[in-house]
Amino acid sequence: MDGFLGTHEPLKSFTTPSNSLKNLENIAAEIPKLLLTGSLQKQINNLDSNDFCIDAVLEDPANINLAMNFLSFLSHAYIWGDNEPHDKLPQVLAAPWVKAARILERPPILSYASYCLENWYKVNSKQGISLENVALITNFLGGVDEDWFVTIHVCIEDAARGAILAAKSISQLDESSTSDELINDLINIRDSMRKVNMIFKRMPEKCDPYIYYHRVRPFIFGTKDNPDLPNGLVYEGEFDNRPQFFRGETGAQSSIIPSLDGALQIEHTNDNLRHYLNEMRDYMPKAHRDFISELEKTSKARLLIKDSSAATSCYNECLEEIRAFRSLHLEYAGTYIHKQSQIKNPFGRGGSTITGTGGTPFMSYLKKHRDETADQKID
Repeated sequence: MDGFLGTHEPLKSFTTPSNSLKNLENIAAEIPKLLLTGSLQKQINNLDSNDFCIDAVLEDPANINLAMNFLSFLSHAYIWGDNEPHDKLPQVLAAPWVKAARILERPPILSYASYCLENWYKVNSKQGISLENVALITNFLGGVDEDWFVTIHVCIEDAARGAILAAKSISQLDESSTSDELINDLINIRDSMRKVNMIFKRMPEKCDPYIYYHRVRPFIFGTKDNPDLPNGLVYEGEFDNRPQFFRGETGAQSSIIPSLDGALQIEHTNDNLRHYLNEMRDYMPKAHRDFISELEKTSKARLLIKDSSAATSCYNECLEEIRAFRSLHLEYAGTYIHKQSQIKNPFGRGGSTITGTGGTPFMSYLKKHRDETADQKID
């Protein structure tokens, strides 16, 4: 595992010719215009049940990820794009969405993988990944703020590659490994997370808190623990037409911090967020959650530090960068969510002031996990 973003750009268009796939691609590209004109639900409702058939790409990972992207965005636009949420998803969306989700072994809901990891391309293919060279494949309303919010996360995932490689290396060290090997891995984690934090600090440059809360956030909520959909969501023709409850898209579905917690043996006491974060793994790509589990099972990082002052110093520097990341996350939660919740929303729903997009209380838990990270520095 050399990072969670992948080494190749996601597909922007299907490589398999099919009328239904082209139809899916074309309508997904029009989501911002259809939402603006209030015509998305009407257009979807006028489709035949098999107009988005994805059978032609079921065996192709890259194409099935693109299908999951388009279907997730269209479905969330359908659910959340009216004045009131829709609690029943038409079969034309429900059937292929559930089919794609089963293949990818993730729930049929917009998750971080489709929102971020599989939703970007380089504006100039000859240049690297950066905030000046990454754009999104699919949007809800579109605009600078929405794109910036997501591309910040894309670039964070790219900047974390070194940390993830080092996390894997640390998990493979044992008592026969040298102190220099451990220190080298710790330095790579520290330096990589410093890059991550530099990118994260740029969030306010082009993502305004008001626009985020009232324009971006309403579309990424899920159906579990959501007061706007107390009875869940019916996927027409699926799950015996019984309502389903799934968490919404959230950065907690990124595998970076859980991987570093596992590799560095950072432990958190049991609370409601601990259960929630473990649940978030169900929404990650299977390879990512397997990677995290392996790190947690094999890492002996704290044991290997022993009495090495150099290793101790590097380890504490790693924890400081993770603490800084969590602190910044907490700061943004206050600025972008809590403060904005006091302002009347003229479009869509920003959601509950108590819960995050994943449907869980977050402010007190973010603070707790930040403090627990700092507390586990080695004296």
